[in-house]
Amino acid sequence: MPKPSSTREPAVAPRSASRRSPARIRRRVLGIVAVLIALVWAFPVYWMLNSSFLPYNRIRSTEPTFFPIGGSLDAYNRVFDSNFLSSLRMSMAVTLITVAAALLFAFLAALALSRFRFRGRKSFILAVLIIQMIPAEGLFISHFKMLEGWHLLNSVVGLSLLYVAAVVPFTIWMLRGFVAGVPRDLEEAAQVDGCSRSQAFFRITLPLLAPGLVASGVYAFLQAWNEFTLALVIMNRPDSMTLPLWLRTFADANRASDWAGIMAGSVLIAVPVIIFFLFVQHRMTSGLVTGAVKG
Repeated sequence: MPKPSSTREPAVAPRSASRRSPARIRRRVLGIVAVLIALVWAFPVYWMLNSSFLPYNRIRSTEPTFFPIGGSLDAYNRVFDSNFLSSLRMSMAVTLITVAAALLFAFLAALALSRFRFRGRKSFILAVLIIQMIPAEGLFISHFKMLEGWHLLNSVVGLSLLYVAAVVPFTIWMLRGFVAGVPRDLEEAAQVDGCSRSQAFFRITLPLLAPGLVASGVYAFLQAWNEFTLALVIMNRPDSMTLPLWLRTFADANRASDWAGIMAGSVLIAVPVIIFFLFVQHRMTSGLVTGAVKG
């Protein structure tokens, strides 16, 4: 057979190089734009951290201070001298209970809605939608009266119960989409290989649902950790405040806002959220990898 001619190679190389150069330029431009957007997004966080080290007169000055040169830790000392730790324990307890209970109930409901056909299924889905349309403020009086009758005001159980009820409907919708996206054929194939139905679910389906569980857990965590209005109605004692309520009451002797203390408290409130995101980010990646491997 005749050998391919080598005269075509010089013609192909310049064309591929000319095609790659606009793509490289476009990627670099998009990368620069992404960095600029990230800097704009991160600037308020940096400003909060910067202001937590500044004294009151420099915060109130008309000239902004972009670097905390000559700053101090006085604001953080004032935070720890208050009841920050008790509020932190209250928020942690309420948030952990809310996340665990919401994921358990929503996961079971999502499995029932996606895997089974039962009487009243459509009515249940419609009820979940209607609950999402009700403004939370319209239920404050009924919530207060209900917990008052059960003697659960100013308690971790009472506030967690309301948070779970508020988070579960939307969490069901999130998990229902993830469960419906996992083919049932995977479980049937595992059963053919010798697994029981429960073993097929825990070994095959559950690892694939790990990203959905993490996403739903993040939503429940943020809702419970940052919620303010409902806690303001239910937790009306100074010794039972959550962190958002505690931050509202952070003021100096003249009843003026201590902005350095507020910024320092906000930084400390954000630390558990950052730690939680770092933890679940790894779990989400490991869930994807585990679910992609048979066995």
